[in-house]
Amino acid sequence: MSSLAFSVLFVVFLAISLSVRFWLSSRQIRHVIQHRSAVPAEFAEKILLSAHQKAADYTVAKTKFSLFGLFVNAAVLIGFTLLGGLQWLSAKLFGWAGPGMIYQLSLLLAFVLISGAIDLPIEYYKQFVLEARYGFNKMTRKLFFLDLLKSSAIGAVIGLPLVWVVLTLMDKAGDLWWFYAWLVWSGFQLLMLVLFPTVIAPLFNKFTPLTDDSLRARIEGLMQRVGFASKGLFVMDGSKRSAHGNAYFSGFGASKRIVFFDTLLARLAPHEIEAVLAHELGHFKLKHIVKRIVVIFAVSLVFLAVLGFLKHQIWFFTGLGVNPLLLTDLSNNNAMALILFMLVLPIFTFLLSPLSSITSRKHEFEADAFAAKYTNADDLVAALVKLYEDNASTLTPDPLHSAFYDSHPPAAVRIKRLMETKLIAAHG
Repeated sequence: MSSLAFSVLFVVFLAISLSVRFWLSSRQIRHVIQHRSAVPAEFAEKILLSAHQKAADYTVAKTKFSLFGLFVNAAVLIGFTLLGGLQWLSAKLFGWAGPGMIYQLSLLLAFVLISGAIDLPIEYYKQFVLEARYGFNKMTRKLFFLDLLKSSAIGAVIGLPLVWVVLTLMDKAGDLWWFYAWLVWSGFQLLMLVLFPTVIAPLFNKFTPLTDDSLRARIEGLMQRVGFASKGLFVMDGSKRSAHGNAYFSGFGASKRIVFFDTLLARLAPHEIEAVLAHELGHFKLKHIVKRIVVIFAVSLVFLAVLGFLKHQIWFFTGLGVNPLLLTDLSNNNAMALILFMLVLPIFTFLLSPLSSITSRKHEFEADAFAAKYTNADDLVAALVKLYEDNASTLTPDPLHSAFYDSHPPAAVRIKRLMETKLIAAHG
């Protein structure tokens, strides 16, 4: 392939991605606004009109803001590639560091810092303007920047050694470097499943054992019924950052733990909390987590194999605005290959994203059915209604937008399926 042909292909896929995203977002905005004036009939006795309208306004505001972020990211992408941003940056750093690992690591670090600096105002506005406008932001500016510093430090401590290993394999391990890199990456991901809940997450939030004895007894009874073993039940101080509520379990093997946001415990009744947890446990017992990990590992192997091919293709670099011949040793292009691949991969795979959404929604239905088997389906419905209301999740998303993006089924569809499951169980 010629560099010109790849440039044209890149621009075409970028244009398709932007057009589809803009079209879907426009549909979402119009659909939500059209249904803003009335609560859907099935929720009329459960959701106030004011809450429904707040959810509609919040959804529209988030969607419009995402469009702004979409075009900013597209401009940054073009600036880095076709307009020569990465070419300029690599030339400057290569002139300073010369060939070798220092140049490659500095290029990656500079790219991450520049990208982070561009994203920072967007994240700041989202947190302190958009989220605050609808009453969800509970984070102070001090905590916002403290989180930024912590995550940056953790990223450097964990990321730089990992990148160094990958770059070394790209340089020294021959044509099958991508397979060895995949083994390293997969091992790293499994290690993070163990370390995140016990080492990393506590650096950002406070986790305290659940002290409500009656709720603990209820939850332990549920875990015994479904056959789930956990290292503990914890409450996370999510309210210091956001008013959104959630529950999840994390960890792997002996490090599994169940975590409740304090905002969730404050809002739901004990039987509703049990139903929500039963749904989360359903993901584990039905092996959804393992299936997702297997898919991620398989897809990452394919992508690394593609990168193994692309890093030897001059047109891959020149077609994206980078001249690798500026470098005396082509092995010094490895960091640039990683950056370019990370930049363009989302563009070329965007149209495949509904496949992930379809699988995720299927898993949600299955977890709901699991919860209905071990708890009262009405309790899960009541909990879901409260969560949709508290999180200002729209009850009337555009069907096509939802099918393309959403990892969870729309509220009406999800609750209807739950009620059907209840009826089947009652007559079964």
